[in-house]
Amino acid sequence: MPSTAIEKDLVGKVALVTGGSRGIGRACCIALACEDCAIAVNYVRSEKDAEDVVAALRGMGVKARSFQADISKEDQTNVMIEQIMKEFGRVDVLVNNAGITQDKSFRKMTRDLWHKVLVVNLDGAFNVTSGVLDQMCERGWGRIINMTSIVAQMGNFGQSNYAVAKGGLIGFTKALAREVAAKGVTVNAVAPGFIETDMTASVPAETLELVKKLTPMGRLGKPEEVARAVRFLSAPQASFITGQVININGGMYM
Repeated sequence: MPSTAIEKDLVGKVALVTGGSRGIGRACCIALACEDCAIAVNYVRSEKDAEDVVAALRGMGVKARSFQADISKEDQTNVMIEQIMKEFGRVDVLVNNAGITQDKSFRKMTRDLWHKVLVVNLDGAFNVTSGVLDQMCERGWGRIINMTSIVAQMGNFGQSNYAVAKGGLIGFTKALAREVAAKGVTVNAVAPGFIETDMTASVPAETLELVKKLTPMGRLGKPEEVARAVRFLSAPQASFITGQVININGGMYM
């Protein structure tokens, strides 16, 4: 009789998800664990949120551990990568999800707010990717998924710093994809629209209603809908997809 067991695509693989303790990052951890992938959960502030995710992942039967680090700081990132390598021995899938917003109209934007957003969103991706890329290339297999944003593509009032940072991630994605394609490493970006997370929870209700009206599907997205794209891009079936930006925005930007 044919086997009824469902083959998992990422058995034996290890994923590092930055900003993995809540929102889209948490959903990415759960989605990758569905493929029997071991998960390293990076967080910067809430140990409780991170441990809640780890408990959920372990409940799914996968190896998981949380790692605290401010990825915008090279020294902290290097220590984290060293700990992950000691614990898991490798990183096969990197989800550069961690990011922040500091919104102000440009005429009121301070240099500090400008710089803070660029450092976390861009330097963070540089620091973590630098720490894991060589071992991916040496093994001839790797998946890097950068979390960008619809704001990088269409702009948004009060988010010039965020648009620059997330637009930079798109450029980084395409350039790095060309550099490592022959090494068996794919690099792609996922660009969410407005998603139901802590970040959008702080947006005024009237603004969210306007967002829904501007979205052909008439609603905000869910973190799980973003995570499904990350799950697919991480799988062997996505081996011929690289340098691409996958839009998940309900049709708000086409």
